[in-house]
Amino acid sequence: MKRSKKYVEVASKVEKGKLYTIEEACKLVKETSVTKFDASVELAMNLNLDTKKADQQLRGAIVLPNGTGKSARVLVLAKGDAAKKAKEAGAEFVGDADMIEKIEKENWFDFDVIIATPDMMPALGKIGKVLGPKGLMPNPKTGTVTMDTAKAVSEVKKGRVEYRTDSFGIVHTLVGKVSFSDSALVENVNSFISVILKSKPTTVKGDYIKSISISTTMGPGIKIDPKQI
Repeated sequence: MKRSKKYVEVASKVEKGKLYTIEEACKLVKETSVTKFDASVELAMNLNLDTKKADQQLRGAIVLPNGTGKSARVLVLAKGDAAKKAKEAGAEFVGDADMIEKIEKENWFDFDVIIATPDMMPALGKIGKVLGPKGLMPNPKTGTVTMDTAKAVSEVKKGRVEYRTDSFGIVHTLVGKVSFSDSALVENVNSFISVILKSKPTTVKGDYIKSISISTTMGPGIKIDPKQI
Protein backbone atom coordinates (compact mmCIF):
# COMPACT_ATOMS: atom_id res chain seq x y z
CA MET A 1 0.00 0.00 0.00
CA LYS A 2 1.44 3.33 -1.09
CA ARG A 3 1.50 5.93 1.69
CA SER A 4 1.27 9.69 1.26
CA LYS A 5 4.33 11.86 1.76
CA LYS A 6 2.70 13.33 4.88
CA TYR A 7 2.07 9.86 6.35
CA VAL A 8 5.66 8.76 5.74
CA GLU A 9 6.88 11.98 7.36
CA VAL A 10 4.85 11.59 10.57
CA ALA A 11 5.36 7.82 10.74
CA SER A 12 9.11 8.43 10.97
CA LYS A 13 8.47 9.98 14.40
CA VAL A 14 7.34 6.59 15.71
CA GLU A 15 10.29 4.38 16.67
CA LYS A 16 9.92 0.86 15.30
CA GLY A 17 9.68 -1.75 18.02
CA LYS A 18 9.43 0.82 20.82
CA LEU A 19 6.75 0.47 23.48
CA TYR A 20 5.71 3.88 24.75
CA THR A 21 4.21 4.97 28.08
CA ILE A 22 0.60 6.15 27.93
CA GLU A 23 1.77 9.74 28.45
CA GLU A 24 4.34 9.51 25.63
CA ALA A 25 1.86 7.84 23.27
CA CYS A 26 -0.88 10.42 23.86
CA LYS A 27 1.55 13.24 23.12
CA LEU A 28 2.97 11.54 20.03
CA VAL A 29 -0.42 10.53 18.58
CA LYS A 30 -1.33 14.22 18.25
CA GLU A 31 1.91 14.89 16.39
CA THR A 32 1.26 12.08 13.91
CA SER A 33 -2.17 13.14 12.67
CA VAL A 34 -2.23 13.40 8.87
CA THR A 35 -5.67 14.95 8.34
CA LYS A 36 -6.55 18.61 8.00
CA PHE A 37 -9.64 18.15 10.18
CA ASP A 38 -9.75 17.45 13.93
CA ALA A 39 -9.10 13.73 13.72
CA SER A 40 -10.45 11.16 16.15
CA VAL A 41 -8.06 9.29 18.43
CA GLU A 42 -8.69 5.58 18.79
CA LEU A 43 -7.39 2.92 21.16
CA ALA A 44 -7.11 -0.79 20.32
CA MET A 45 -6.44 -3.51 22.89
CA ASN A 46 -5.57 -7.05 21.85
CA LEU A 47 -6.69 -9.30 24.70
CA ASN A 48 -5.89 -12.90 25.55
CA LEU A 49 -9.49 -14.07 25.15
CA ASP A 50 -11.16 -17.09 23.60
CA THR A 51 -14.25 -15.39 22.20
CA LYS A 52 -15.80 -18.77 21.40
CA LYS A 53 -16.48 -18.97 25.13
CA ALA A 54 -19.47 -16.90 26.25
CA ASP A 55 -17.81 -15.71 29.45
CA GLN A 56 -14.87 -14.29 27.49
CA GLN A 57 -16.93 -12.05 25.22
CA LEU A 58 -16.59 -8.55 26.68
CA ARG A 59 -19.28 -5.99 26.05
CA GLY A 60 -20.21 -2.84 27.88
CA ALA A 61 -20.00 0.95 27.95
CA ILE A 62 -18.13 3.71 29.76
CA VAL A 63 -18.62 7.44 30.09
CA LEU A 64 -15.19 8.91 29.35
CA PRO A 65 -14.21 11.61 31.87
CA ASN A 66 -13.45 14.11 29.09
CA GLY A 67 -16.01 12.95 26.54
CA THR A 68 -15.24 11.88 22.97
CA GLY A 69 -15.26 15.24 21.22
CA LYS A 70 -18.17 14.02 19.11
CA SER A 71 -21.81 15.01 19.44
CA ALA A 72 -24.04 11.93 19.21
CA ARG A 73 -27.59 12.13 17.85
CA VAL A 74 -29.89 10.05 20.04
CA LEU A 75 -33.10 8.23 19.14
CA VAL A 76 -35.18 7.09 22.11
CA LEU A 77 -37.95 4.53 21.69
CA ALA A 78 -40.27 4.90 24.63
CA LYS A 79 -43.81 5.81 25.68
CA GLY A 80 -45.35 7.99 28.35
CA ASP A 81 -43.19 9.37 31.13
CA ALA A 82 -40.02 7.66 29.81
CA ALA A 83 -40.50 9.42 26.46
CA LYS A 84 -41.13 12.78 28.16
CA LYS A 85 -37.95 12.48 30.27
CA ALA A 86 -35.91 11.52 27.21
CA LYS A 87 -37.00 14.73 25.45
CA GLU A 88 -36.16 16.79 28.53
CA ALA A 89 -32.71 15.15 28.67
CA GLY A 90 -31.93 16.29 25.13
CA ALA A 91 -32.72 13.35 22.85
CA GLU A 92 -32.96 14.52 19.23
CA PHE A 93 -35.66 11.99 18.32
CA VAL A 94 -38.30 10.38 20.54
CA GLY A 95 -41.08 8.03 19.51
CA ASP A 96 -42.20 4.42 19.53
CA ALA A 97 -43.74 2.31 16.76
CA ASP A 98 -43.75 5.29 14.38
CA MET A 99 -39.95 5.59 14.54
CA ILE A 100 -39.44 1.86 14.06
CA GLU A 101 -41.67 2.03 10.98
CA LYS A 102 -39.71 5.02 9.68
CA ILE A 103 -36.45 3.06 9.93
CA GLU A 104 -37.99 0.00 8.28
CA LYS A 105 -39.83 1.70 5.42
CA GLU A 106 -37.74 4.81 4.77
CA ASN A 107 -34.29 3.39 5.58
CA TRP A 108 -33.93 6.30 7.98
CA PHE A 109 -30.69 6.48 9.98
CA ASP A 110 -30.20 10.13 10.96
CA PHE A 111 -29.05 9.11 14.45
CA ASP A 112 -25.99 7.56 16.10
CA VAL A 113 -27.44 5.73 19.12
CA ILE A 114 -30.76 4.06 19.94
CA ILE A 115 -32.00 3.90 23.53
CA ALA A 116 -35.12 1.83 24.15
CA THR A 117 -37.30 0.88 27.09
CA PRO A 118 -37.72 -2.92 27.60
CA ASP A 119 -41.33 -2.91 26.34
CA MET A 120 -40.15 -1.60 22.94
CA MET A 121 -37.67 -4.42 22.34
CA PRO A 122 -40.09 -7.00 20.83
CA ALA A 123 -41.14 -4.52 18.12
CA LEU A 124 -37.55 -3.38 17.62
CA GLY A 125 -36.39 -6.97 17.29
CA LYS A 126 -38.29 -7.23 13.99
CA ILE A 127 -35.70 -4.96 12.35
CA GLY A 128 -32.76 -6.44 14.24
CA LYS A 129 -31.22 -7.70 10.99
CA VAL A 130 -31.01 -4.10 9.82
CA LEU A 131 -29.78 -2.59 13.08
CA GLY A 132 -27.37 -5.36 14.13
CA PRO A 133 -24.79 -4.99 11.33
CA LYS A 134 -24.74 -1.21 11.92
CA GLY A 135 -24.06 -1.70 15.64
CA LEU A 136 -27.28 0.12 16.54
CA MET A 137 -29.25 -2.61 18.32
CA PRO A 138 -29.87 -1.58 21.95
CA ASN A 139 -28.52 -3.94 24.61
CA PRO A 140 -28.92 -4.04 28.42
CA LYS A 141 -25.15 -4.63 28.81
CA THR A 142 -24.40 -1.24 27.27
CA GLY A 143 -27.16 0.58 29.14
CA THR A 144 -29.20 1.26 26.02
CA VAL A 145 -32.16 -0.86 27.14
CA THR A 146 -33.49 0.88 30.24
CA MET A 147 -36.46 2.60 31.84
CA ASP A 148 -34.17 5.43 32.99
CA THR A 149 -34.08 7.11 29.60
CA ALA A 150 -32.99 10.46 31.03
CA LYS A 151 -29.83 8.96 32.55
CA ALA A 152 -29.04 7.02 29.37
CA VAL A 153 -29.41 10.10 27.16
CA SER A 154 -27.33 12.18 29.56
CA GLU A 155 -24.50 9.62 29.53
CA VAL A 156 -24.42 9.49 25.73
CA LYS A 157 -24.28 13.27 25.57
CA LYS A 158 -21.44 13.34 28.12
CA GLY A 159 -19.31 11.02 26.02
CA ARG A 160 -20.27 7.41 26.60
CA VAL A 161 -18.59 4.86 24.36
CA GLU A 162 -19.57 1.25 23.86
CA TYR A 163 -17.05 -1.54 23.49
CA ARG A 164 -17.20 -5.12 22.33
CA THR A 165 -14.49 -7.67 21.60
CA ASP A 166 -14.32 -8.87 18.01
CA SER A 167 -13.70 -12.50 17.03
CA PHE A 168 -9.93 -11.98 17.47
CA GLY A 169 -10.26 -10.70 21.04
CA ILE A 170 -9.57 -7.10 20.06
CA VAL A 171 -11.56 -4.21 21.51
CA HIS A 172 -11.59 -0.80 19.82
CA THR A 173 -12.79 2.51 21.21
CA LEU A 174 -12.76 6.23 20.55
CA VAL A 175 -10.86 8.11 23.27
CA GLY A 176 -11.01 11.69 22.01
CA LYS A 177 -9.80 14.11 19.36
CA VAL A 178 -6.42 15.51 18.31
CA SER A 179 -7.55 18.87 19.73
CA PHE A 180 -7.75 17.37 23.24
CA SER A 181 -4.99 18.25 25.69
CA ASP A 182 -2.41 15.56 26.44
CA SER A 183 -3.77 15.20 29.97
CA ALA A 184 -7.38 14.78 28.76
CA LEU A 185 -6.35 11.99 26.39
CA VAL A 186 -4.28 10.29 29.08
CA GLU A 187 -7.22 10.41 31.50
CA ASN A 188 -9.62 8.95 28.93
CA VAL A 189 -7.17 6.17 27.99
CA ASN A 190 -6.53 5.27 31.63
CA SER A 191 -10.27 5.19 32.36
CA PHE A 192 -10.98 2.86 29.47
CA ILE A 193 -8.09 0.52 30.27
CA SER A 194 -9.26 0.40 33.89
CA VAL A 195 -12.72 -0.77 32.81
CA ILE A 196 -11.23 -3.49 30.61
CA LEU A 197 -8.98 -4.67 33.46
CA LYS A 198 -11.96 -4.87 35.82
CA SER A 199 -13.85 -6.89 33.18
CA LYS A 200 -11.16 -9.59 33.01
CA PRO A 201 -12.87 -13.01 32.98
CA THR A 202 -11.76 -15.27 35.84
CA THR A 203 -11.13 -18.08 33.35
CA VAL A 204 -8.35 -16.21 31.50
CA LYS A 205 -4.93 -17.78 31.99
CA GLY A 206 -1.59 -16.02 31.42
CA ASP A 207 -1.14 -12.41 30.33
CA TYR A 208 -4.50 -10.71 29.83
CA ILE A 209 -3.33 -7.82 27.63
CA LYS A 210 -1.31 -8.87 24.57
CA SER A 211 -0.84 -5.43 23.09
CA ILE A 212 -2.22 -1.87 23.10
CA SER A 213 -1.97 0.72 20.36
CA ILE A 214 -3.27 4.24 19.84
CA SER A 215 -3.71 6.08 16.54
CA THR A 216 -5.54 8.91 14.83
CA THR A 217 -7.85 8.64 11.84
CA MET A 218 -5.56 7.45 8.98
CA GLY A 219 -2.48 7.97 11.18
CA PRO A 220 0.20 5.40 12.18
CA GLY A 221 -0.27 3.16 15.20
CA ILE A 222 1.75 3.83 18.35
CA LYS A 223 2.31 0.85 20.65
CA ILE A 224 1.85 1.26 24.40
CA ASP A 225 3.80 -0.89 26.84
CA PRO A 226 1.20 -3.24 28.44
CA LYS A 227 3.63 -4.00 31.30
CA GLN A 228 3.16 -0.51 32.71
CA ILE A 229 -0.57 -1.07 33.04
